[in-house]
Amino acid sequence: MTLREQAKGLGFVGVGFSRPAKPLFFDQFCEWISAGKQGEMGWMGRHLNLRKNPSTLLEDCHTIITLAYPYSPKKPCTPEGLSAARYSEPQEIDYHDRLKKKAKILAGAVQQQYPGTQTRVCVDSAPILERSFAYQSGIGFIGKNNMFMIPGYGSYLFLAEILTSALLSYPETELMESRCGSCTRCLEACPTGALEAPYRLNAARCLSYLTIEKGGPVDNETANQIGDCFLGCDVCQEVCPLNKGDESKSVVLPSIDEILNMNDETFREVFGRTAFARAGLGKIRDNINAVLKVLRITGSHPDTG
Repeated sequence: MTLREQAKGLGFVGVGFSRPAKPLFFDQFCEWISAGKQGEMGWMGRHLNLRKNPSTLLEDCHTIITLAYPYSPKKPCTPEGLSAARYSEPQEIDYHDRLKKKAKILAGAVQQQYPGTQTRVCVDSAPILERSFAYQSGIGFIGKNNMFMIPGYGSYLFLAEILTSALLSYPETELMESRCGSCTRCLEACPTGALEAPYRLNAARCLSYLTIEKGGPVDNETANQIGDCFLGCDVCQEVCPLNKGDESKSVVLPSIDEILNMNDETFREVFGRTAFARAGLGKIRDNINAVLKVLRITGSHPDTG
């Protein structure tokens, strides 16, 4: 069984290979950092030397294997209709843990095929420009909304990498041409104008950043832009014509009252192993209250009992 076949059996929908050279978009990334577009995410500007030279992340690294894994197009919701970004998959263990376990199985297969070689699995756990290497591997392209896309699957994808000292042979890859064409729906739909131009994201204005990463409660302006999504934002993906499939809502979250009345212990029991843990109970509670305040003002608040 080939590596691609094994990856497919584990649920990966994209497998690509590239060499650990300077990433294609490294210079643009440095300019983005210098312009302060990362907001309070100071960690993104650290270890630029490692981002530039990914071979330093694993001794004698010769190959980067890029893996793409799909997440559900269904939007997770509370019974009242408040929602969270699709990637959060609150009914599942955090994607970092799930993907790492699957990728380690594949890494083991590499080591078995190439005895004596080393591997390192990365799922947002190392300073690597993963979309650059995904693009360089030829499995997809980066859209105008900065999301990585695979034709037939769209952008509802997680990315992971296996760095290996094995010198894997693979056909010369061609960069995939963008399928965005003249479409600018994502730019026009972005609630905060965070997509300042095609391929230009100001993360400091993005609702995903403001509702997850940024410290403190959201301000009134942000509260008015959230809509009914209290964790993250999928708008630029929802309007993309390349994202197809079932985009219905799925009631998998506790009720609003249950979440608001959780203590830390209960939150850990319900969400402690999910992607919700990153934002934390305090941030999530603040976001929900901000959403409810706006919905009450507009007369369209959900029935909280």
